[in-house]
Amino acid sequence: MTATGTTTRMVVGVDGSPHSRAALVWAVLEAARRSASLEVVATFPVDFYWADAYLLDPRHMTQIREDTENRTRAFVDEVLSSAEVTGAAVAADVPVRITVAAGTPAEHLVQLSKGAALLVLGSRGRGGVRSTLLGSVALQCSAHAPCPVVVVRPGTGPGDGRVVVGFDDSAAGRAALQRAAEEARRRGGPLEVVVARVPVDTWSDLTVVTGPTVSELLEDGRRSAEQAVQEVLGASPDVEVRVRADVGPADDVLVRAAEHADLLVVGSRSRSSLAGMLLGSVALRAVVHAECPVMVVHPPAEEGAEPLRAATAGQA
Repeated sequence: MTATGTTTRMVVGVDGSPHSRAALVWAVLEAARRSASLEVVATFPVDFYWADAYLLDPRHMTQIREDTENRTRAFVDEVLSSAEVTGAAVAADVPVRITVAAGTPAEHLVQLSKGAALLVLGSRGRGGVRSTLLGSVALQCSAHAPCPVVVVRPGTGPGDGRVVVGFDDSAAGRAALQRAAEEARRRGGPLEVVVARVPVDTWSDLTVVTGPTVSELLEDGRRSAEQAVQEVLGASPDVEVRVRADVGPADDVLVRAAEHADLLVVGSRSRSSLAGMLLGSVALRAVVHAECPVMVVHPPAEEGAEPLRAATAGQA
């Protein structure tokens, strides 16, 4: 199949692991929902520090590329013919293109996701020398990709229709709220806006300084979120909005709230170098611990990510 004739493009990274299979299934179904084309990306390493001259011969590198392409094509064909996908009739019409690249997965995926609607990854991949998609790659891409990134884990099935978004009154929080509303409209389900509040109880030598009560904190959180919903989505958003405030660390509150949800959306402020910080702590813990797919969104000002170096990719 080809990707011609479609304007919306999604990218999914695969390496043959159960985690990347879950990502590919989710990506195919989501591409069908969006009438989008899907670019399936697989990579193979070129830094064979342990290899002899045999493997470094260009002819053998060509064989490695062809083998990677053949394995990827078989992997994609198996998923496209699986019950998870064939159960959704429109999924059969998703245009699919396979791209095989030599080099570092994160750099290729970030580069290829430019102009894409979504980048989809498994939560973990293969370990050891054969690895092409490690958990660290998913986290690096979540921090650096110029489009929203969705991280999927195996066992992800249909949720209860909710789209859950973690909200704080920041540029990242508002970007996440805007994107979550779009996803809820697309799915025809409710949008649940979740605010976390931590009680203040500071102790010093002679004085216990007590802040607002729990009920006051929760009411303040609800008011803040409701006001932001009006400012970001308008007074009459065309989606059902539920505001929920809970006590506890934001990451714990979000993971609990997202149980059985279709999607959890989180904003992230951090996009530093690949060797540096990967994600804000709340987004990081949500990606690692949430059972449902997690979408990481950056504020619009961060969309122009600095290009990362990557080797030339070949398309099939």
